[in-house]
Amino acid sequence: MSQDTSIREIPTDDGSPEAVPPGASPTSRGALGKPRRASDDGGSAGAPAEAEAEADAPDGAPPEAEVTGAGDSADAVEAASGRAAPTPRPTLRARLRRRRAQWREAHPRAAVTLSLTVTVLAALLVLAALLLPNNVVALRLVRFMRIPGEAVIGAAVALALPRRPRIVVAAVAGVALGAFTVLNVLDMGFVQYLGRGFNPVLDWSLLADAESYLEDSLGRTATLAATAGVVALVLLLFVLLALSTVRLSNLLARHSGRATRGTLIAGVAWITCSAFGLQIAGVPLASDRTVSGLEIQARRISDTLKDEAEFEKVAKVDAFGNTPPDQLLPDLRGKDVVFTFIESYGRSAVEDPIMAPGVDSTLAADTRALAEAGFHAKSGWLTSATYGGSSWLGHSTTMSGLWISNQQRYRTVMASDHMSLTEAFRKTGAWDTVGVMPGVQKGWPEASYYGLDKVYNAFQLGYQGPKFSWSTMPDQYALEQFQQRVHGKKRADGKDLMSFVILTSSHQPWAPIPKMVDWDELGDGSVFKGIQAAGAKPADVIADTTKSREEYGKSIQYSVTALTQWLERYGTDDTVLVLLGDHQPIARVSGNHASRDVPISIVAKDPKVLDKIADWHWTDGLRPAHNAPVWKMSSFRDRFLTAYGSTSHPKTN
Repeated sequence: MSQDTSIREIPTDDGSPEAVPPGASPTSRGALGKPRRASDDGGSAGAPAEAEAEADAPDGAPPEAEVTGAGDSADAVEAASGRAAPTPRPTLRARLRRRRAQWREAHPRAAVTLSLTVTVLAALLVLAALLLPNNVVALRLVRFMRIPGEAVIGAAVALALPRRPRIVVAAVAGVALGAFTVLNVLDMGFVQYLGRGFNPVLDWSLLADAESYLEDSLGRTATLAATAGVVALVLLLFVLLALSTVRLSNLLARHSGRATRGTLIAGVAWITCSAFGLQIAGVPLASDRTVSGLEIQARRISDTLKDEAEFEKVAKVDAFGNTPPDQLLPDLRGKDVVFTFIESYGRSAVEDPIMAPGVDSTLAADTRALAEAGFHAKSGWLTSATYGGSSWLGHSTTMSGLWISNQQRYRTVMASDHMSLTEAFRKTGAWDTVGVMPGVQKGWPEASYYGLDKVYNAFQLGYQGPKFSWSTMPDQYALEQFQQRVHGKKRADGKDLMSFVILTSSHQPWAPIPKMVDWDELGDGSVFKGIQAAGAKPADVIADTTKSREEYGKSIQYSVTALTQWLERYGTDDTVLVLLGDHQPIARVSGNHASRDVPISIVAKDPKVLDKIADWHWTDGLRPAHNAPVWKMSSFRDRFLTAYGSTSHPKTN
């Protein structure tokens, strides 16, 4: 029988005929052409195992046996030597594909259902990421029922690209969408806790502070578990979004005809909805959330970089920068002045219907008690430069007279020679200046900017009792130590005293809260062990809005009571107390539309001290009236200096 030497033609992947020599398999063309490849999603249900394994070979490569290097010539050599040729071992990917193909053949209906389910979930995940708002208030179902313009553009790009570029672009787009989703979630958190969006230039360092806060509140083990969980979720989000965009792009490519028509219809619908302003429940149907979100982030970055240069110029201008020492604060000479910040003491504490009754009752009772001791107070409002946290921004804004609303401005001021209010006291040479900072647990170089001769941190007040969540010690104990170590001691140099005190017991999560004890029983703080053990647990309060608001109000009552009792007990005819809040509590407590106002009071026995601020029109007592004057916090320094006799000598460079 003669051998058939004719050449046959078979259709190739693009439909054109290709010559195949006799004996060659149409599905395994070897060096004469590419093997037929599986579909982009790993082959259709019911595909033979051989086709699945064959799909693993790179374009232009021979079938599996040839990939391992076992060709005809090698077989001949092995046969001549009397040894059997080794069986080529398939790659792991090939084995997995083969098993998947076998499972699909055995369970075709389940395979189709699973494939459809995964595709739908991938589409929902991508759409959710594209439509996710950056504010908790806007988290409504209707927000996710819109047409994302970015998805229409992405589909058009996927349909236009060849296979390999398409997969690369889809994967990169998925990762980018994951990064944008993370920024959206950070925005939500920052709006809820700090009343502003996340700044991608300045705010990464605050994540470490957040971790420290969680560790102090919930313990190290819970914090490590939470941190690991967040990192794992972020990585999983990136992976899932990348896989989802690739899967969807493959789906579009496999059904390019219908996908093209669908993309055109979606594009026309988006343009129509946008042009006519069509809405659903007040929300535009045509969405460009991702693009607008990226614009917001880009604008924040640009504004931050511009602000840095402009603020450096502003910080060099100081209305009292060249004032001679003898012309600073002449009307307070002979007074012991105490500036005290109460953590998170905001307007909501005295006006919110849940918190205000208890706080207002405490303020009224303390005002009466102070009056019986000979002290009188006047109170107003300051609008803080921060909200919900970052207390140091409120402290520095009040003392510098500059609007310090972000970390870059803070660093700029701390490195400058712009005079702080506390530095003005030291500059006169008439006051010793001391800081009492129970919340400081590490190096605090800012002491030099504030002009403080001595600073007592959390480890220098002799406290041996338990921590109360984030707060290292109860305010009552810190004030007693302030009295024993600083305020109650005679100064050999004969100078007056200016003190800068930061109280921390009203810091979130407001559990457990200290209780007042007899001042003579404070000792080293061990007396608070039973109180701390019997108090509420942070985990029981931190996620409950109602409990958080109730406990927050109680913490403010405690801090105000501790401070006013200290003044009643240890204040003298020459004591002048300035007490104020640094910022409002977080939005979960103060509300999503709360102001940034905080109460401020000046308390003194000497009527001349309060007479100097009579033209401020503040309210008598510790509780400012609703319509009391409201100033920006940055205006307080210059108003205070002016009220007490300082002469302005500007510094402009």
